[in-house]
Amino acid sequence: MEADTIASAIILGIVEGLTEFIPVSSTGHVLLLGELLGFDSAGKTFEVLIQLGAICALLAVYTVKLTKIVLAIPHDPAARNFCAGIVIAFLPAAIAGVLLHDFIKTVLYESPALICTSLIVGGVALLMIDRKAPTPHYHDATRFPLWLALAIGCCQMLALVPGVSRSGATIGGALMFRADKRAAAEFSFFLALPTMTGAFVYDLYANRNVLSVNDGLIIAIGFVTAFISAVFVVRTLLDFVSRHGFTPFAWWRIAVGVLGLAIITYAG
Repeated sequence: MEADTIASAIILGIVEGLTEFIPVSSTGHVLLLGELLGFDSAGKTFEVLIQLGAICALLAVYTVKLTKIVLAIPHDPAARNFCAGIVIAFLPAAIAGVLLHDFIKTVLYESPALICTSLIVGGVALLMIDRKAPTPHYHDATRFPLWLALAIGCCQMLALVPGVSRSGATIGGALMFRADKRAAAEFSFFLALPTMTGAFVYDLYANRNVLSVNDGLIIAIGFVTAFISAVFVVRTLLDFVSRHGFTPFAWWRIAVGVLGLAIITYAG
């Protein structure tokens, strides 16, 4: 295993963890940075499988809250409603992801220009939503009505295009349907659990024949660094969003997209 490959895996893992739960597209950042570093993974599995590190970070931070919700399911209608909402929100993107898996991995993931354009368009959309979102009506992510969960789940399908951002699509959708900023971000956290776990399991199964021992070691390195950096984000993001909104992330998306297109044009 070459030292530069290990270094790339460490860097990409850190970037994955830092960007997974903020609306800037972790996949877009990892794919673009991977291109710059000359990093290539079999079947583009590394970029998907290291997301499990971010999921484990989320579980580590929210263990107590999630445990209370699960234990309350037999006797608390609100807990049952929350769990049903997460399942309902998960299904649209899960079904579309399975049906379009090969197209996404072999076409969309291989188009840096598309990723950069998605970053810019998504950044502009996030700016508009952050400034023009209707007055919030829903302030508790665990008490969203089922129709709102379904609407957010439909928005999540947009994130099948790399560069759009799963968290950006779900947070933006929640804001437009009158969730407040903190509740929108927190629901996006919870929705990440089944969404990213499902993507991990399906992608691992689909690429089981092309992965080697070395691939597994590289993925493990990315997993660990993604976990460490994601813990920091999960612990700090909600307070940051409550104070500053999503505008800083929108401008970051636009800057990265423009820079990426400039590099692609110059390299071409």
